[in-house]
Amino acid sequence: MVCRLPVSKKTLLCSFQVLDELGRHVLLRKDCGPVDTKVPDNRNETFSSVISLLNEDPLPQDLPVKMASIFKNFVITYNRTYESKEEARWRLSVFVNNMVRAQKIQALDRGTAQYGVTKFSDLTEEEFRTIYLNPLLRKEPGNKMKQAKSVGDLAPPEWDWRSKGAVTKVKDQGMCGSCWAFSVTGNVEGQWFLNQGTLLSLSEQELLDCDKMDKACMGGLPSNAYSAIKNLGGLETEDDYSYQGHMQSCNFSAEKAKVYINDSVVLSQNEQKLAAWLAKRGPISVAINAFGMQFYRHGISRPLRPLCSPWLIDHAVLLVGYGNRSDVPFWAIKNSWGTDWGEKGYYYLHRGSGACGVNTMASSAVVD
Repeated sequence: MVCRLPVSKKTLLCSFQVLDELGRHVLLRKDCGPVDTKVPDNRNETFSSVISLLNEDPLPQDLPVKMASIFKNFVITYNRTYESKEEARWRLSVFVNNMVRAQKIQALDRGTAQYGVTKFSDLTEEEFRTIYLNPLLRKEPGNKMKQAKSVGDLAPPEWDWRSKGAVTKVKDQGMCGSCWAFSVTGNVEGQWFLNQGTLLSLSEQELLDCDKMDKACMGGLPSNAYSAIKNLGGLETEDDYSYQGHMQSCNFSAEKAKVYINDSVVLSQNEQKLAAWLAKRGPISVAINAFGMQFYRHGISRPLRPLCSPWLIDHAVLLVGYGNRSDVPFWAIKNSWGTDWGEKGYYYLHRGSGACGVNTMASSAVVD
């Protein structure tokens, strides 16, 4: 956008670069000069193409026709059924709009990630956030935890607890905002394995039903969940207390508890120290801003910081490793949306830039 501004009886010619994406308006650049001075334009081809993309008509007239076959394949792949023709038409329109959104997110990503059709592609952004995410992570302080003892900042160049037997299979939270419970059980599973030598799949349902500090499918905080586990007297296994995906009455049995924790700690926000701690102590519970994850397929995600603010975290996950792909550093993140999302249930996020707030709420149980 270029405009003329009268200043002290002089007219300035100003060029503004404004990012208007998904309800967020960010001033990226402003250059002003006298009318007889050419305003500098340092935009490269990629940025120019992004601005063009963002300014174009979001729904070209022929796009729904082109999307019809893609939508049909989506319906077959993910076994979708709709109650009426009206709902099917509505979901098609949502799908088309989401493909445009995914294209924009793709253009604005600075990593290697690919975005496109996923099992969430027929949900509006509001539906997706309401069902699968956890706004409590950024709204409530939670139970206070003490700072973890430092293990230094010397870390191996790469590490992956999956290859060392400390990580259970990818689980699926279903249509329930219980990511906080999966993040915590994943951490406790790893801590128990490292300290006791046995990998057990633990019960998220116990936390949904019995953790009265949190709100089950309406969200929760890892710090509260650790406290609940300690106060309850442990965690049962998944086999003994299976996941239902909605809150029920608490059915915890102390006699069936297989795993116990002694305490919980908050970790450094320094990513190098986080990597060192992970390699030495095990998988880490973290919270992130889930921007773009609705359409994530594979690769290393690195959204623009204004679009994936570290202050707007809304999803709890598990760091299980780190490394580099083609010299791009990443965190390997275990998600809880099933194996038919992302890279067999995993998400890869840029490491070293504080991407999406990955370093802002890192914590772990303590098992002695």
